[in-house]
Amino acid sequence: MTELSELTYALDTFYFLVCGVLVMWMAAGFAMLEAGLVRSKNTAEILTKNVALFAVACTMYLLIGYYIMYSSTSGGFLPSLGVLIGVENSLDAITAGGADAPYYSMRSDYFFQVVFVATAMSIVSGAVAERMKLWAFLAFAVIMTGFIYPVEGYWTWGGGWLSEVGYSDYAGSGIVHLAGAAAALAGVLVLGPRAGKYGKDGSIYAIPGANMPLATLGAFILWMGWFGFNGGSELKMSDAASANNVAQVFVNTNAAAAAGVIAALVLAKLWFRKADLTMALNGALAGLVAITADPLSPPALGAAIIGAIGGAIVVASIVTLDKLKVDDPVGAISVHGVAGIWGVLAVPMSNADASFGAQIIGIIGIFGWVFIASLVVWLILKAIMGIRVSEEEEYEGVDLTECGLEAYPEFNGAKK
Repeated sequence: MTELSELTYALDTFYFLVCGVLVMWMAAGFAMLEAGLVRSKNTAEILTKNVALFAVACTMYLLIGYYIMYSSTSGGFLPSLGVLIGVENSLDAITAGGADAPYYSMRSDYFFQVVFVATAMSIVSGAVAERMKLWAFLAFAVIMTGFIYPVEGYWTWGGGWLSEVGYSDYAGSGIVHLAGAAAALAGVLVLGPRAGKYGKDGSIYAIPGANMPLATLGAFILWMGWFGFNGGSELKMSDAASANNVAQVFVNTNAAAAAGVIAALVLAKLWFRKADLTMALNGALAGLVAITADPLSPPALGAAIIGAIGGAIVVASIVTLDKLKVDDPVGAISVHGVAGIWGVLAVPMSNADASFGAQIIGIIGIFGWVFIASLVVWLILKAIMGIRVSEEEEYEGVDLTECGLEAYPEFNGAKK
């Protein structure tokens, strides 16, 4: 019995760590997607943001974020404050057996959770691209990953009041994706649109990205990493039931992404008379975000329908936000926010343990907290250090002004 307990513990820990590595790989996906969808003169800076935000997220979550999220009183609203990630499970606890015996390492849990925090912060970087100061962004990342995200994470996965209400979110359509989108929306509203994006007469001007192959690579990397994102959220696979669940999650995740691409591509063709690649990429991501709230309960066809609706919604949302002059260069608010809301609302359709009332409370609670807290932080940063580069710096490109180098130096002089 002792050897069996140790074996299952080792297997589940290993699975958790591998899934965490897959989710960490999503950081590369966000970096490539965003680098492809911004102009060449802003590429090095957006890559710097993505590398730096991941480092900030890992450090802040290690120092205080994990403690806030998982060391607080069950059912509460205010989290406990503390530092570091606690002690590892003892061998005696592992081999004791029973319902309370841990089935994976505490360190593996931290590693899996920290890459989720970085994912939420990565959503923000694309939405505020091409006109935000690098160091203002990183200052916000400190607060977002160290405090704002862990608080709402405690409310849900940490056993706080939203979990007591009955809010259900298997892998984080609301907890991760809607939270990131809410922070991004607050930043975009304070920041304002890019120069030249909107005319005084209400006209909207497209600002194409510099590298569509890179953006496509990023989307495929995110698609691949999402299997760790959703599959790892089963938390174990050392028994037959869990292994079957993981397989179902993988199938549903893939089905939703594929259906999201098809729906977005077809709608773009009907709407714009063109097969818009950026809409297809965002359709895949919207399908993935939508199924993340519950990739286990629906059958594969149901998951495809959820993903397809997400893919269609994201096209309409991107167009609508543009008309409202909410400038989001990569469509992050629509992909992660609007599709995230749809995913959370879709859970009760296939999961009898979830209710629409609890899901709506969860959406309001998560969005309200993250948006208001982020808005306050953005406004403070604006007053203290400023968050937007000057008009001249924006025209020249933030690669040179913020990083002192260019991603594509051989094309110097061909800026747009």
